[in-house]
Amino acid sequence: MAYKIDPDKCVACGTCIDECPVGAISAGDVYVIDPSACSECGTCADVCPAEAIAPEA
Repeated sequence: MAYKIDPDKCVACGTCIDECPVGAISAGDVYVIDPSACSECGTCADVCPAEAIAPEA
């Protein structure tokens, strides 16, 4: 299951982008995880200081 960033919680710190081993996260006004590129490793969620990343429901 791919991960998703909650735009209401994301503080755009960039930590997740630096940690994503497959480059599935893109920055912008709202950070986004490309579900087709996500390897479902959970590294982004583990390092997110705002706890804004979780598996898609």
